Amino acid sequence: MRAGEAAAAAGVTIKALRYYEDCGLLSPGRTANGYRVYTAEDVRLAEEIRSLGALGLTPKETRLFLACLRAGHDAGDHCAESLAAYQQKIEALDLLVARLTSSRDQLIRRRNAAARRGFPSATEPMKEPDEMLPQAAPLPAGLPVPEDDGAADHLPGRTLPALAFPGTGGSGDVRLDAVSDGRWVLFLYPLTGDPAADIPEGWNEIPGARGCSQEACSFRDNLDALRAEGVDRVLALSSERTDYQQALVDRLHLPYPVLSDPGLTLADALGLPTFEANGQTLYRRLTLVLRGASIEHVFYPVFPPDTHADDVARWFRDHRDT
Repeated sequence: MRAGEAAAAAGVTIKALRYYEDCGLLSPGRTANGYRVYTAEDVRLAEEIRSLGALGLTPKETRLFLACLRAGHDAGDHCAESLAAYQQKIEALDLLVARLTSSRDQLIRRRNAAARRGFPSATEPMKEPDEMLPQAAPLPAGLPVPEDDGAADHLPGRTLPALAFPGTGGSGDVRLDAVSDGRWVLFLYPLTGDPAADIPEGWNEIPGARGCSQEACSFRDNLDALRAEGVDRVLALSSERTDYQQALVDRLHLPYPVLSDPGLTLADALGLPTFEANGQTLYRRLTLVLRGASIEHVFYPVFPPDTHADDVARWFRDHRDT
């Protein structure tokens, strides 16, 4: 029979027959004038290729089944070699299923995380779900509790000076008296630890010194809660260099600017409490609640630092209408 007849009988296209021939799976005869002539066996082989193809086997993977038919068996899988070919394909599919299942699980996790994260406006930075954010190490037990020495009693009612400090995240210089007309928070801390270095000797023994990274994460994780209570912005400040601050922001994924005041200029202008450690003068941990440029409330001393943002959010909740 000619190609058209053979293709129709096998349920394939003429192009498919040509491809099977190119793969060496079919060997039709030729007439004197060069036309291909297909036999009933060729049709049977083409049918076998088509039926196995419906199960996912490529034409080249059917070769052992065709050899079984050519050997005179009634079915292409009546030979041990065909069973081995089945098993090989099953194992390949198992591997593919495992890979697809893993990809599917990852897509589901990412979809769910994105759904929990919500969809910020174009002016808001993208945020990650809390369980995916890097976390600072837990604070050690038994840290000394700082005492209120009255060093911040004079601050409520004071006005922030017109001082500008370099900030992280491309924010440039930030002028404190122009941060916001509404309510906002500025928290000051001594210094954050370098994860590649040991903490300074005796640091844990200084009341209120340990916990800067934990406090930074606390404000990060509670930023939405603070905004819900009417906090317009959150900023942090210490005497560390801007490049070190930027490394901190990148490492902990902090969504607010961190300002650098290496000369403790703000401390001089407002009389803020400081302390000496390892030859450095550092800020004592302190949080200012501001309305515009006016200091409305002061948290001092701050302890424990890793839950301090919760205390700030609670204060705003209790003073929302004041």
